[in-house]
Amino acid sequence: MEKKSYRIGIIPGDGIGRDVIRAARIVLDAIAETAPFGLSYRPMDTGDAAVEKYGHPLPQETLDGMAASDAVLFGAAGDPHTSAILMGMRLGFNLYANVRPIIALPGSRAAKPAANLVVVRENTEGLYRSVGYIDGDYHVNLRVFTKQGMERIIRFCFEYALKEGRKKVTFTHKAHMLTYTDKPMREMFYELAREYPGIAAEDMTIDACAMQIVMHPERFDVVFAENANGDILSDVGAGVIGGMGFAYAGNIGDGVSVFEPIHGTAPKYADKNVVNPMAAILAAKMMLAHLGERVTADNLEKAIIEVLTEGKVRTYDLGGSASTTDVAEAIAAKLRRRG
Repeated sequence: MEKKSYRIGIIPGDGIGRDVIRAARIVLDAIAETAPFGLSYRPMDTGDAAVEKYGHPLPQETLDGMAASDAVLFGAAGDPHTSAILMGMRLGFNLYANVRPIIALPGSRAAKPAANLVVVRENTEGLYRSVGYIDGDYHVNLRVFTKQGMERIIRFCFEYALKEGRKKVTFTHKAHMLTYTDKPMREMFYELAREYPGIAAEDMTIDACAMQIVMHPERFDVVFAENANGDILSDVGAGVIGGMGFAYAGNIGDGVSVFEPIHGTAPKYADKNVVNPMAAILAAKMMLAHLGERVTADNLEKAIIEVLTEGKVRTYDLGGSASTTDVAEAIAAKLRRRG
């Protein structure tokens, strides 16, 4: 019987995206040595490299390669191309759910070791939809939602909770002020919640939620937030689990999905092989789980935790002097020993 194989799009992007995706590839290559499936890679360009090669930061060649992939592992997008790349991917492939785990790992020096929640950020509407205008003294960005988009992301949250064995969904909002968007969305949230009697439903203002994530993250399970708010909330969450070196996401739609660290390009560290690659490697773990390879994903997480808890191979942000590659090789070595 022919071994199953996955086509993985590889997009390093700009800045430290190149460093951390190179590290993730080292780990994926180690997995492929013994996994019951194969991995084939399709390297693609975005950002400065794509502009130089194709004249556009997100060229058609890259979009075609993404469409032909089973999943995509992406590094980072930086100025001045950030919006063109990220919104081009999200809108182009209808990646409406940005799933951001906020999970403290042993050995990560997390401020809140009990943190184990997932922020689901609506990814294609809201304030980041870039609808607006300038008219004389008035500078306007509109916070735009569609009824279809609201229902789709709310259902996603409850379905995700069911699939992942999570027990509660928290809807975040400013419904008392944003009466044309958040108020009707909150009403829809509770209406749809009745279809999921096994999942608890609650709502909370976005500012109160941010405070509670800092103080008591263990009270949350799945947290839903509007696009811009979700961006902020997940960075707040990263602060309680050890920093952006552990922050990653899956951009999920109905077709190809894109997995990424969310730390950005950090240009002053680019190509120096010093940054923490954990977020990119955790994004690869999330990608494997999404593809249905949960046993392999779990083994990868165990290898990551082993390296963290041993504490011998740490990048500068964790008090060590190891390189980006050193961390990847240490995790790869654990995986090879696990077989």
